[in-house]
Amino acid sequence: MAMLDLKLLRDLGRLWAQGLAIALVMACGVSTIIISVGAYRSLEETQSAFYERYRFGTVFASAVRAPRHLKSRIEHIAGVTAADLRIVQPVLIDVAGMREPASGLAVSVPDFEEASVNQLYLRYGRLPEESRKNEVAVVETFANAHGFRLGDSFDAIMNGRKQKLLIVGIVLSPEFIYAIGPGDMVPDPRRFGVFFMSFKKLSGLFDLEGAFNSLSLTTLRNADTRIIVDELDDILKPYGGSGAYDRKDQVSHAFLDSELDQLRAMSSVIPPIFLLVAAFLVNMILSRLITLDREQIGLLKALGYGNVAIGGHFAKLVVVIALVGLLIGSLSGFWLGRGLTRLYATFYSFPFLIFRHSIDLYLLAGGVTVAAALAGAAKAIWTVVILPPAVAMRPPAPTTYRSFFVGQLQRLGIFSQLSIMAFRHLIRWPVRTLLTTLGTSLSVALLITSLFSYDSIDYMIDAIFFRADRQDASMTFVSDQGLDAISAVASMPGILRVEPFRQTAVTLRNAHREKRMAIVGLAEDTDLSRVLDLDLNPVSPTSSGVILSERVAEILHLKPGMQVEVELLERDKRTALLTVTGLAQSYVGLTAYMRDDALDQLLRDGRRISGVRVSIDSNEMDDLYEAIKQTPMVASIALQGISRVRLRETVEENITTMTAVYVILAIIITFGVIYNSARIQLSERARELASLRVFGFTRSEVSSVLMIELGLIVLFAQPLGWVIGYLLSWSVVQGFENDIFRIPLIIKIATYALASLIVTGAALVSALIVRGRVDRLDLIRVLKTRE
Repeated sequence: MAMLDLKLLRDLGRLWAQGLAIALVMACGVSTIIISVGAYRSLEETQSAFYERYRFGTVFASAVRAPRHLKSRIEHIAGVTAADLRIVQPVLIDVAGMREPASGLAVSVPDFEEASVNQLYLRYGRLPEESRKNEVAVVETFANAHGFRLGDSFDAIMNGRKQKLLIVGIVLSPEFIYAIGPGDMVPDPRRFGVFFMSFKKLSGLFDLEGAFNSLSLTTLRNADTRIIVDELDDILKPYGGSGAYDRKDQVSHAFLDSELDQLRAMSSVIPPIFLLVAAFLVNMILSRLITLDREQIGLLKALGYGNVAIGGHFAKLVVVIALVGLLIGSLSGFWLGRGLTRLYATFYSFPFLIFRHSIDLYLLAGGVTVAAALAGAAKAIWTVVILPPAVAMRPPAPTTYRSFFVGQLQRLGIFSQLSIMAFRHLIRWPVRTLLTTLGTSLSVALLITSLFSYDSIDYMIDAIFFRADRQDASMTFVSDQGLDAISAVASMPGILRVEPFRQTAVTLRNAHREKRMAIVGLAEDTDLSRVLDLDLNPVSPTSSGVILSERVAEILHLKPGMQVEVELLERDKRTALLTVTGLAQSYVGLTAYMRDDALDQLLRDGRRISGVRVSIDSNEMDDLYEAIKQTPMVASIALQGISRVRLRETVEENITTMTAVYVILAIIITFGVIYNSARIQLSERARELASLRVFGFTRSEVSSVLMIELGLIVLFAQPLGWVIGYLLSWSVVQGFENDIFRIPLIIKIATYALASLIVTGAALVSALIVRGRVDRLDLIRVLKTRE
């Protein structure tokens, strides 16, 4: 073995603890790269494979009642490869043993052939047959939530009649990977289910023989879906078409795309933090090692070792530490990434999981990690290369101290001499002090970035469920009803207050920008469901004009006072110009609000309502549920209390896991920075500290020099970490913002305090470990060292 390689092994043995601390920080960076990028690739490939194998549609449309003979005309649209004409109807589901009614969708399947679009993955059993009565195949999430097996049955209210449905199959569909019920913000498979039924049976139940009310198309890869959507709208316009849309606006796909965006944001925000800290630590430890090895470096150069060989020796040291970090990070990243992907596979109802060990991902992580480590070591290695042998063999010049600031402190007489020593050392090395403070502050920032989610979710839940939508339940009707529906609902058991609403599908347009969404019409005196301005104060829709949610205004580049073109998708695509009268705060979906009478006037079909929001006497809930199950006009019911609990459970389950991981990562960073900083300070000042012991200072007094330095670094890191944490949290909020969810940036003082407390605790443990070394100093050996 070459002489320099033997020295490399000795250096690694001498620096194993510091090297391991740096390797762990690097491992965190590698792990987050593999987790985020690996999970992103796995989720994307699983999505693509499921979509392709089971022919997920690219364009969707609905109508009131369209004849089936339109199929050939639709299939002849340029770019269309297949069309599936079907029936989709909202239903109420009554499951034995479940108090409240569940909402559901009944979807038809072809009777004598396999579906050409949105094919079903059959997990168990078979598909329903046309010749057998009331057979259904249910989606797997709904079956699992209720413990359904083949042969079980449940009731559904379909077109006003209760039907007993027999389960003959359990399936998964690319159209319902993320099956979310009306009024919910996260999936609740217990209260929302999708089932598939023979086309002939379903058409008979809903009086749609020879007709369809929904369709899905597949298209060529390079087809212009905008042209297809326009032609499809023209075909369906006479039959109550409500506006075709492409895949990006399909609910399940939109949620899945949102998750992919979040993983992409995670891979660009988190790993650089660890790699930056690792580069700093490498620079710090290597600079000190070179200082200690000056004489050896001079001797090696004098004996004929070239600059490249000696520089390469120290580069090898860095690479070995980086490779250890890469190994640890790859193993942990593989394990955590696989677990995260499995979680996604169940949460998003995939029938299979694609998780590949892509060698390029590990090469990417390894290349980035080694490059970051060598970048941190570059300056120190360059110092070795330019160091002349004669200079290297002389001890370094003594450190020059000035009394500019510290001298003023000393004259105040409030600090001890040992404290002045600590202050002087920090000021003497300002760059290193600043970088150590920055490294520690990144731990605080990382914790704030993970912990602020609790604050934001609490704020969002309060805004949605206690300030805006304060009703106990929302009922949506099968179709728009007359005002007599209000009294019908008010007469149900337990109903305390009823507030009607009306909504219609529209496309809002400003110049070339447009967005498909719904306009909701509310009464002027509405109190259960309120429109909130940007300061969360309730406002009433005006008698003319429209209030837009902030996200809609941002997308369409609109401000109050400007006009927006409204295309009524359910009214022959008529258009009207409305004035934007205000902006509303909304954290979920895209919404616009109008006065209900103004919306009726716009739609020109008299006073109609789409549903009601109600306040309920909790003592009569069971009687109300029974009444709803017997009411044909109710298509679905959303229960705010259950939705809120389900949202909190889902979010907290995910956030708790993420927070635990981030706490571990922050502790690793803190330990790596503080421990290495303390070890280097100890190696630099061992002679001073030993001399203090000889002069009669106690162990605690001598240790206080280091402890004061580290304490000041940790103290200064807190406000810096708060600022960086706020900025990182802001970037996370911006990265996660989409048309489905917006998370408000809310960080409570308690969150800053908790982040600082965790980092301070980790720093204290690191400092106490090094203090043990101070207490065990070999005074004779240290005092013999040459300065």
